[in-house]
Amino acid sequence: MPTDPAQRPPTIDATAADHWRRLAPAAAQSPWLHEEIGRRMEDRLQWIKAVPRQWADWAPLRGGLEAHALVARRYRDAAAFVIEPDPALAALTARTLNAPWWSARRWQGAQPRFEPAPEDGVDLLWANMALHMAADPQALIARWHQLVATDGFLMFSCLGPDTLQELRALYRRLGWPAASHEFTDMHDWGDMLVGAGFAEPVMDMERIVLTWASPEAALAELRTLGRNLHPGRFPGLRGRDWRRALGRALPEFAPAEGGGGHIALTFEVIYGHAFKPAPRVALSAESAVSLREMRSMLQRGRVGN
Repeated sequence: MPTDPAQRPPTIDATAADHWRRLAPAAAQSPWLHEEIGRRMEDRLQWIKAVPRQWADWAPLRGGLEAHALVARRYRDAAAFVIEPDPALAALTARTLNAPWWSARRWQGAQPRFEPAPEDGVDLLWANMALHMAADPQALIARWHQLVATDGFLMFSCLGPDTLQELRALYRRLGWPAASHEFTDMHDWGDMLVGAGFAEPVMDMERIVLTWASPEAALAELRTLGRNLHPGRFPGLRGRDWRRALGRALPEFAPAEGGGGHIALTFEVIYGHAFKPAPRVALSAESAVSLREMRSMLQRGRVGN
């Protein structure tokens, strides 16, 4: 992986990414694809023996409200915290996730807490479909590392480089600017996790192909999943002629099996988890550690060399 951040994905316009982060999902619903990926990621929790006493969901309104409920049901005895990184969406997330007293959802897991996570961190940080839209993913991973307790773990998903390969090929063939920002390879995510202080990262990926009956249906769903954050994207709004040209080209460049004018687009989905080990401090004549790190080392009864 190149050492210069400017030479590697993601190629993201930070201003556009910030605008997307603040944009509330329509009807306070999570995208179907995000929910499906969250369901598949939740199923992977069966292979992790650690049982969290408290966990936190990062940006569940966009990441998946139904996925949040699945994790809460699996760890029904664990305290559940919700971290909505944008204050503009915090109230909407709280209204959506808080079950009324008469709702059956109250008996399916702990009621979510919207207070700050514990100072010592949570045993599980759940982050579904957020990382590929971050302009500074290394800073986001570092923030996640701060939120995870020692011996806790991070569970996340995001889109990978083969996502929308059909649409990107169409744009190149027609001489248009990039159809999407670039997505980071799972091996690079593993390097970033280790660089942030996580250990034993395990990464895997799969490809999901979605099909639609028409270009209009495909484009409508794509708008719920994200935006093109590439700095070299079209600089302004396109006209009706461009929109018609795109509609005509999609069945040709992204045909579903069986044809009939149906559209098929590929999504590469990356899943990852990593543990947060006890801090190891290289001792010298003077060594500085945070109060949280010192507490963790004392609780474990040793200081690493």
